[in-house]
Amino acid sequence: MQSFESINEVLDFAMQSEQEAVDFYTALAAKMQNEEMKEVFLQFAREEVGHKARLQKIKDEGLFDMEIEKVRDLKISDYVVRTKATADMEYRDALVLAMKREKAAFRLYTKLSESTDHPELKKAFQALAVEESKHKLRFELEYDDYVMREN
Repeated sequence: MQSFESINEVLDFAMQSEQEAVDFYTALAAKMQNEEMKEVFLQFAREEVGHKARLQKIKDEGLFDMEIEKVRDLKISDYVVRTKATADMEYRDALVLAMKREKAAFRLYTKLSESTDHPELKKAFQALAVEESKHKLRFELEYDDYVMREN
């Protein structure tokens, strides 16, 4: 596992992760034949750009003010099967893909927070984990509204 010496290294890592998410969702959008699905993935990518910009602002201003809070977990991502990205995937599958990706990011930051004894780094990782859990919750709520209510 990667080790970090400073908050700036953590923020750089987090911004790189956000950029990877932007690239991931943008690439998925390019594969979509359905214009509505293409727009869904482009919206996900825009949100990740916003997250990256927020992290850059924190780094530039030297103010790490992300709060550690409890975020509700619907645990929907625990019970849905990971899907593969396909050109003709349905919206529910896109939501599953997004939930699983955000859950993986949450787990990464949680593991990183557990791997350090440095109080500032621990808090930074915990705050980033909270941000990822918020992203996952957004997708879980959408899944609950869109998919679960249809059935």
